[in-house]
Amino acid sequence: MSSDNPQSGQGRLLPRKEADLFKNVVKFYENKNYKKGMKNADQILKRFPNHGETLCMKGLILNGMASAKGAAGSKDKREEEEETKKEAVELVKRGLMMDMRSHVCWHVYGLLHRSSQNYAEAIKAYKQALRIDEENLQILRDMSLLQIQMRDLIGFKETRLRILTLRPNSKVHWLSYALSVHVNGDPDAAVGILDSYFGTLEEGCVEFEKNFESSELALYKNQLLSETKGEDEDEDGLGGVRKALEHLDEIEKVIVDHTGWLKAKLSYQLQLGNFEDAKDTAMKLFERGLTEEHRVHGAYMCALLKCDRETCLEVEKMKGTGTLATLRPFAEEERSILLDAYGSKDGLSKLYPRSNGIKRIYITILPTNSDEFKSAIDKYCQKQITKGVPSLGADLSSLYLMEDSRSNGSRLMLATDPLDVNVHPVHALLVDLIEAYITSLSSNNSFPSGEGESPPSALLWAWYLRSILHEQVAEYAQGITLIHKCIEHTPTAVDFYELKARLLEAGGDIQQAADVIDAGRDLDHQDRYINNQTTKTFLRAGREEDAKKRIALFTREQGSPEQYLYDMQCAWYELELADLLRRKGEFGKSLRKYMAVVKHYEDYHEDQFDFHSYCIRKVTMRAYCDLLRFEDDLWGLPHYGRAAEEIAKIHLHIHDNPSALESDAEPDYSKMTPAERKKAKNMARKKKNAAAKGGSKSDTKSNNTNGGSGNVKKSKPHAIDEDPSGKELLALNHLDEAKKYAAILARHAPKSISSWALQYDVSVRRGKMLMGLQALFKMKSIDSNSPQLFSRVVDFSQRLGSRSSKCHDTSEEIISAEFPKLMGGKTLSEFVKSAIERVKSDAASGLPMRTAVAKAIVSSGVGSAPDSLSVILDSKLNCRSANVDSCREALKFIESVGGQSGKGQFQALVVTKFPFLKDF
Repeated sequence: MSSDNPQSGQGRLLPRKEADLFKNVVKFYENKNYKKGMKNADQILKRFPNHGETLCMKGLILNGMASAKGAAGSKDKREEEEETKKEAVELVKRGLMMDMRSHVCWHVYGLLHRSSQNYAEAIKAYKQALRIDEENLQILRDMSLLQIQMRDLIGFKETRLRILTLRPNSKVHWLSYALSVHVNGDPDAAVGILDSYFGTLEEGCVEFEKNFESSELALYKNQLLSETKGEDEDEDGLGGVRKALEHLDEIEKVIVDHTGWLKAKLSYQLQLGNFEDAKDTAMKLFERGLTEEHRVHGAYMCALLKCDRETCLEVEKMKGTGTLATLRPFAEEERSILLDAYGSKDGLSKLYPRSNGIKRIYITILPTNSDEFKSAIDKYCQKQITKGVPSLGADLSSLYLMEDSRSNGSRLMLATDPLDVNVHPVHALLVDLIEAYITSLSSNNSFPSGEGESPPSALLWAWYLRSILHEQVAEYAQGITLIHKCIEHTPTAVDFYELKARLLEAGGDIQQAADVIDAGRDLDHQDRYINNQTTKTFLRAGREEDAKKRIALFTREQGSPEQYLYDMQCAWYELELADLLRRKGEFGKSLRKYMAVVKHYEDYHEDQFDFHSYCIRKVTMRAYCDLLRFEDDLWGLPHYGRAAEEIAKIHLHIHDNPSALESDAEPDYSKMTPAERKKAKNMARKKKNAAAKGGSKSDTKSNNTNGGSGNVKKSKPHAIDEDPSGKELLALNHLDEAKKYAAILARHAPKSISSWALQYDVSVRRGKMLMGLQALFKMKSIDSNSPQLFSRVVDFSQRLGSRSSKCHDTSEEIISAEFPKLMGGKTLSEFVKSAIERVKSDAASGLPMRTAVAKAIVSSGVGSAPDSLSVILDSKLNCRSANVDSCREALKFIESVGGQSGKGQFQALVVTKFPFLKDF
């Protein structure tokens, strides 16, 4: 071996001077003092140019310097930083080649991969380093963090055991190993590990005193106990819950979070059927000020009615204002018990007379056809109207409960469709009450009860509430009339403009809605909410530049508003803008905005890395477990699901219509209304002029900002977007991209019917008929009456009949045996005919379902074009899901079958239902 590398295969150390310099290199790197670290590394390499560990550390420092600068700035600067990173990688690889038997070199190689988030390769490097130095704690710790990040749970458990074996005197190692066993699904063993740890402690130590860490650790052990199976003789499987309940009494003296302790006790008591004790525990929580927490009220109701364990657990998971009263209908005896608990002389309403939550829950419990309900809702509305509470309409809408047909009446659901709300008895009662208020306040300036004179604003808020009630049943013209009165009375109230904009948008005039809400925004420039709503409405109206100007009002003065919104991970704005670009046919730009939302969620996933060690050190074990569960469900959250679904749909659209890429450069004006065409052309012309002037203006502004007077604060340079049109995204394989996102949604959002609809759409295009069939069965299990399911069953049947080649023999047998079950053993014609009968017999059948059936009539040849039109027209639009978008979809079908008379009839119906709709 060469003498310029004393460690290369010889095991000889660096001379003392260079060894000290190397220690300084490591220290400077850890302190991020990269310049000094580089200087010391260069001094070593002058004498030993092939010293592997120093070469690796120099590469690591170079990589740190490049990462510290970030990707901001000019293209040349970023290219320089990329070159620096490449040089860093080459240095580390060269150092590794010089000394492959050094654990330091392999560790550095792993750190380099970790910095680029290539965790799988980093773990491989760490494992190689551990072959050389099996007891290196730093490498073991680093590897364990990557393993839990990657959810290599078995590897994580093994690594934490090795660390604990090497350093059994550290609390962090005991807790980390207990956690690793817990996440591997063995809470019994995790409890045993914590007991072993407590056994190593001496009496009187800080771990047994009342403090935050002791409290959290005790509650974490209690949580583990509740997840254990218990003893073999526990036939009900609740032995662990019994132990946990007993354990709560043992640890009470060290508990700091007494509210959390009481909530755990309440949960265990309900699961074990200790209902009397559960009632006492719930009352203690109310005494601690939790009268507004509906989850506690739900548990209290379960205790009063002695519900089964499954119901108690279901109520425990409810969010927002959900309670047992909103989950399932009550028998008369049950209702009587609850009314006594909440409304009697000794009830909660008397004990806590100032609690709004208790008053509101009491109303929910009352039978809607009773005089007590009418009296209670009357008092509640009068009080809120007198106070001028704008959210009263949304509050009362949660009373529109109806039986869920999918659960055979055992569960309740909220009526949200105007057709269902219109026939709901609570809505009818509210209409009568508010009409009486308006009449009485207009003539006597008091409510019908005549209890004194009301404030002048009472009539104003009664009009406002009545307008909301009109909105809830799609009576947009009547709602506008009343909200005009409100604005004439008090033209400075922002809430009135927001409601008017909602009515206009739902009624079809999105352009005027944008102008109205912008006028409301102009009344209060400090209100971020109304500014965001204005931006959203402008985007939905297709007014991109106006939207960008409004949203920029709440961004930093310097720099790009778009970049600021991206940095702030403003997903709602990016989704709305992406939707706008998609509607305009600018698919590349739209994909970029959807991908920005996807990147935010990837960042959320990456951000958990810092908590893996922090939470163990701070003993926030319960919160850490919640974090891990949240991160596991991250890809099923609504914003990510919406972005991923739209990305996949765009790729499928381009796959089906390659010519769509041509329209990405210029919109298809032929498909636009005259007003939309004029607006789109004006926007295109403005963009072209702005692009021509943009370069010189931005250069001038940059020079003025950075090279001007000292009073101007320099802004941090942002990354320059090299692909503003999304051409790189459009160059990807569209079917592969759609497949990737469909698989993610099918795995992480399996309860969403659109996830499986997308999976079907991708599968049949890939020729994977068996996967498509599986997606159909999943859709049926979620909603057997969905129009998405019906249209895809018809499509699948037609594809089977038109195939030129069959699947593999086994797949063919499965399809032949299982697919008929989806159609009830009927032929395609019989299946479509039964759907026709179903929608015609149910006048309220949704418009999307009627449109799907009409399409099936034509595509399957079951009937003629007039037959298909009658399915849509017979409803007179008095059906569910009849909104502007579903009407446009129905009109598109009517035009495709050439039904001019039908088109005229349908347009007349639409204009009647949506009085503000233009260019339909």
